[in-house]
Amino acid sequence: MRTRRQAQNKMATANAEYSEEPESSPAPSSPNAVAVTKKDSPAPAPTTEMTTRRGSKLPKHVQFPLVVILSLAFSSVGYSLVYPWTKGVLAEHARVLDSWNEVALLTGWRIFELALGWYGNYDSNDLVSLTLLSHGPPLYLLSAFYNTPAQALLLALGIETLSTYLPFRLLRSLSPMHADPSKVHNAELLTDKPIALLTSLLSGAIFTISLFAAYATYLPGFMVVYLNNLPSITAAHEVYYLNLLPVTLPLGFAATSFIFTPAEAEEEPKVPESETFDPTEASLKETVWWNLWGWSNRTKMVMKRTALLMAMTGVNTTLQTALTVEGAEVPGALAWSSVWVVASAFTGVALGAVGSE
Repeated sequence: MRTRRQAQNKMATANAEYSEEPESSPAPSSPNAVAVTKKDSPAPAPTTEMTTRRGSKLPKHVQFPLVVILSLAFSSVGYSLVYPWTKGVLAEHARVLDSWNEVALLTGWRIFELALGWYGNYDSNDLVSLTLLSHGPPLYLLSAFYNTPAQALLLALGIETLSTYLPFRLLRSLSPMHADPSKVHNAELLTDKPIALLTSLLSGAIFTISLFAAYATYLPGFMVVYLNNLPSITAAHEVYYLNLLPVTLPLGFAATSFIFTPAEAEEEPKVPESETFDPTEASLKETVWWNLWGWSNRTKMVMKRTALLMAMTGVNTTLQTALTVEGAEVPGALAWSSVWVVASAFTGVALGAVGSE
């Protein structure tokens, strides 16, 4: 009896294991099975976002100080190299800084510019566009009204641009929208050359119209009164659209790259229906916040970058004009910078309007 019962128990156990085998999925114990599984399920290739935003391997606490040191070093070396071509040209209308406070102010502002770019998570291409838009107006003032040769001014602008671009390019990789626009949101729009050209022409036209309007209204009066050593005001009365194209067209391309491109690359997240804003159940605080900042990601990007462009252009143009141009007073510098601040604001509004949600 014991032998028969043991046999029955063994048969029942075997049947139970056989019936449970299709439902369970045990891990393969054979090495061959493991090899087949790896072959059939290859690891996914890294995306553009994974590869292009990989930062420097240096410790984070030394990266920004290194950016500042490299930028100041590149700027000093650059101006030293071009000194034989610019020494007499730029110094003719340059103002000698009277105190260390003024030197510290300009140096501190330069470091603050780099800090905004670094901690704002901008890449080297963003900084090139922002540098052109914020450093271009003071140099155009020297070219149009002080008869400074364009070659010397282009060398100065190139040094300022490279001294910003190179440290960021060395220590921070490009964002996906700049590294490979074909793999981001709205790729067909961002890779369309005619659209890029048209939006740049639109931005350049806004800068041109803003400058025309300022020349026709308040700007000449401020320049005559508050730019004491101004050789001539003729350029304000003999300006033509074609004369301004070499200035406004590059600014238009830079504005498109800085505002339009990142805004169109923004993708809206999928918000669950339970988390969407309901005005019937929202509190007063939530309603006020929604009305002020309840925009789409794309609109927020346009607003933030336009505000940053206005601030950087206004402060940098005012400081560079008032502290480095001989005879320039603060009211005259503010009047000159206001033209470019207003133009930046209208450009941001226009680029936000022509984009797609």
